[in-house]
Amino acid sequence: MTRIIGGSARGRRLRTPTGDATRPTSDRVREALFSALESQLGSLHGLRVLDLYAGSGAVGLEAGSRGAAAVTLVEQDRRTAALVEENARTVGVEASVLAQPVARVLATAPRAPYDVVFLDPPYPLGEDELAEALGLLVSQGWLSDGAAVVVERSARSVEPAWPGGLEGPRIKKYGETVLWYVRRRPLDESE
Repeated sequence: MTRIIGGSARGRRLRTPTGDATRPTSDRVREALFSALESQLGSLHGLRVLDLYAGSGAVGLEAGSRGAAAVTLVEQDRRTAALVEENARTVGVEASVLAQPVARVLATAPRAPYDVVFLDPPYPLGEDELAEALGLLVSQGWLSDGAAVVVERSARSVEPAWPGGLEGPRIKKYGETVLWYVRRRPLDESE
């Protein structure tokens, strides 16, 4: 069972897609993720959050429950994207859900940059595709000055290829999961 673990929607359950194509971020890893983000950023209140490869939407909806001002979730599979919309209604979190491939969404500039970006691509996604997504976040203006970027991968995966403009990384392992934390370098110091 996946549920919201903090904020206004705490304890509310989320539906997850059937089958093994998605693997929702566990409660334990989400708790650690949000503790780390709130330690870095102070709070999520008023921040803009982008959840790429959203799956059930648990991470983005958790951010909304914890006070994020804007939450955008990107999920390529249309049925899964509809499930994310249903989960958002169920937990009472306002969110924008885009049923498109991540690369297509990131190829265009956003209306406004994001303060927190979470990427949890399918484990089989190639390192080149992940590097492309990270590069587009920087080059297309998706990241605010000092934005936090977190990548979730299998603990057996290699470190992502970080584009210029991102600094860190800080690494945390939780069993078979690893979280890579980086920050958007202040704009006057990048590239």
